[in-house]
Amino acid sequence: MSLADNLKRSFWVVWIYKIKFLIKAYHYSLAFLGALVYGFPSRRMRVIGVTGTKGKTTTCNLIAQIFNFSGYKTGMASTVNFRIGEEEWSNDAKQTMLGRFALQKLLKRMANEGCKYAVVETSSEGILQYRHRFINYRAAIFTNLSPEHIERHGGFESYRAAKIKLFEAVAKKEDGVGVFNLDDENVEFFLKTKIERKYGYSLKNDDGRLNLTRKFFIDNVKIDKKGSSFNFNAEKFETSLVGEFNVYNVAAAIVVAVTQGIDLQKIREGLKQAKAPAGRMEVVIQKPFWVVVDYAYEPKSLESALQTVGVFKPKRVITLVGSAGGGRDRWRRPVMGEVADELADVVLVTTDDPYDEDPEKIVDEVLVGVLKNKKRVLGENVFRVVDRKEAIYEALKMAKEGDLVFIPGKGGELWMNVADGKKIPWSDVEIVREVLKSRKTTSF
Repeated sequence: MSLADNLKRSFWVVWIYKIKFLIKAYHYSLAFLGALVYGFPSRRMRVIGVTGTKGKTTTCNLIAQIFNFSGYKTGMASTVNFRIGEEEWSNDAKQTMLGRFALQKLLKRMANEGCKYAVVETSSEGILQYRHRFINYRAAIFTNLSPEHIERHGGFESYRAAKIKLFEAVAKKEDGVGVFNLDDENVEFFLKTKIERKYGYSLKNDDGRLNLTRKFFIDNVKIDKKGSSFNFNAEKFETSLVGEFNVYNVAAAIVVAVTQGIDLQKIREGLKQAKAPAGRMEVVIQKPFWVVVDYAYEPKSLESALQTVGVFKPKRVITLVGSAGGGRDRWRRPVMGEVADELADVVLVTTDDPYDEDPEKIVDEVLVGVLKNKKRVLGENVFRVVDRKEAIYEALKMAKEGDLVFIPGKGGELWMNVADGKKIPWSDVEIVREVLKSRKTTSF
């Protein structure tokens, strides 16, 4: 390479570095200004941050409900909903973690209304944009980790590193608390943070970790269509939530409550009344066939969800499968199709949030995975239905008594993101109800 080429390369490297620095400075400044404008409200509460790939929203809701039931007024911000005490309303911002000013404004409202705790679903994107800065995190919960937002972060390791920053923030507090899913293969990276008190939970055997303040073990797990039961350190617990993945979510919430000194009996009573957020394994109807709506927007969660619906003992599982546009994790599109092919009897390939991408192209990339093993015949047990509402209609139309229609991908989201930055009001649950209502008056 010539001297001129080296100089050009150095020039662009310097400018890229400067641009990245300016972007970080911009986000950091906004985070500080947001906290300053609203008077650093989180300092008046104990903030619990929940991060991971799956289960964050459900875990946040369980923690908030248990704490409120136990007499500790608690605020919460999650992908699906917000809470202040017993008041609850939907998150229509289409953001897992609100922007700096909006989040600080909400935290101020929580503090002003007497919340002792605030539970904040903390995303990797939020951390990249410093939305977590100037928030008084005193506890951090790690649910699990699997590939997600890889293009955005520039690799899985960078994605994981962003999540770890939440724990590094908590480690700066003398009384900081970390809660860890010991069964996740990435947990060691999170355990390396120097948090004062570390608590772990596991559904598997003790692996001999000695660097924990306390470990909790879950066994005797029983799951059916009515819910789940299990022993938590030999104490029996019950919940209306279905699935092993929800047992993990519940375990995380129990451990957090224990770290804050809440009595186990109180936790048990609160858990019996706790409900999953909208669109998380939500059973819309049970007869003449089951209809279940779930978020399950990435391969691991789709696999877990499709395995879980087996507890309903359906004659056939009819599932939608799709993937988001906007350049979001294109790698997972055929993988989503492969999962649906393996675990469902009938597959309808559709889309969820196409953004500015061609929905036809997204569907075709998912369809590649469905047809990869050449077990299916297009038009017989796999269908290409680009329009999501039409796909729901067709799935319900073909459902017979004893079948189960599974609708993953959007869960409790209230919007569909389409081209030119537009958002269309949306609800999978309401569309199901609308179609079923028409089914009563017509024969399709």
